Amino acid sequence: MTTLLFKNATIVNENNIELTDVLVSNGRIAKISKDINAPADARIIDATGKHLLPGMIDDQVHFREPGFPTKGTIASESKSAVAGGITTYMEMPNVNPQTTTLEALEEKYERAAKSSFANYAFYLGATNDNIDEIRRLDPNQACGVKVFMGASTGNMLVNDPETLAAIFADSPVLIATHCEDTPMISQLEAIYRERYGEDVPMHEHARIRSAEACLKSSQLAVNLAKEHGTRLHVLHLTTADELYQFEPAKTLEELENKQITAEVCVHHLFFNRDDYETLGSQIKCNPSVKDKWHQDALVQAVKDGIIDIIATDHAPHTWDEKQGTYFNAPSGVPLVQHALQSALEFYHRGEFDLGLVVQKTAHAPAVRYQVKDRGFIREGYC
Repeated sequence: MTTLLFKNATIVNENNIELTDVLVSNGRIAKISKDINAPADARIIDATGKHLLPGMIDDQVHFREPGFPTKGTIASESKSAVAGGITTYMEMPNVNPQTTTLEALEEKYERAAKSSFANYAFYLGATNDNIDEIRRLDPNQACGVKVFMGASTGNMLVNDPETLAAIFADSPVLIATHCEDTPMISQLEAIYRERYGEDVPMHEHARIRSAEACLKSSQLAVNLAKEHGTRLHVLHLTTADELYQFEPAKTLEELENKQITAEVCVHHLFFNRDDYETLGSQIKCNPSVKDKWHQDALVQAVKDGIIDIIATDHAPHTWDEKQGTYFNAPSGVPLVQHALQSALEFYHRGEFDLGLVVQKTAHAPAVRYQVKDRGFIREGYC
């Protein structure tokens, strides 16, 4: 493997910004020091005036393999991730066949070993009838169990109360939840279909996939986690209403002690309901992009430590698919090549400092998911 020497890099790591050299050998950080002498085989990169950040760890992506190669593959999407500074990803189970058995999970690892350009892990998906598979899961076999507590792409809704209780009680790994109340959403879909037919204005997605539906579902998840002592991570928060359920953690030490954590995705920080006017279905996603006051509350929650992780929920579709009417255009946004840059835009706006961006995109996911030797610029890490 290539030996790299980054000279005069401004590293941003663990709430510290320092001008130094970084030597990488055999895929790992061999030395961090000023004035490192270049080994004979080293490729020297002059990083003067440049910031060096740990690679982003994205805890939520949909790479569409197996089953949907026209939308994306492990190779195509991981290559895009690396191009954008994401060096580790955790991929979701709503593919075809769904990753709801240990056999399907291992098959995914075999695929990634042959084609992934980045480090990877996979979730085992929960269903209403695979609790025995979840109980048999080795904690080192998956990054977590994904529970769709609201229906989204892939139809993996888990809505049986006894099953949910068993999953929260018996999962040997962290549970990551998609929280939206499906009956509430279905009722609103029927109302809007009656009003508009198939041509529902895209901005009404913020009303149909409502704040109330998100709150009801996340309250259920948090209450189950508290009842059963579950390690819970609530994915892609979109509302101010839900934030009260989470304790702030401004340091990594405080994060390590949190049983229940929360994530926001970059598009929910970046867009609000007004943007449907120009972007339409391009920002149609589940949970929905909502009003500006929700957006503002999410940004503040990142700064306050209430939201622990920034991720993508990268979910590509073809351009032609996205041109459909409201009920035909699929939900999902492609983000892995632009997520870190989008987070850094908040630094350029003066809203986040660089240390905060690094903590939410690299340090915190490494700590929360117990990722070994990644997420920090430390000797021995890769």
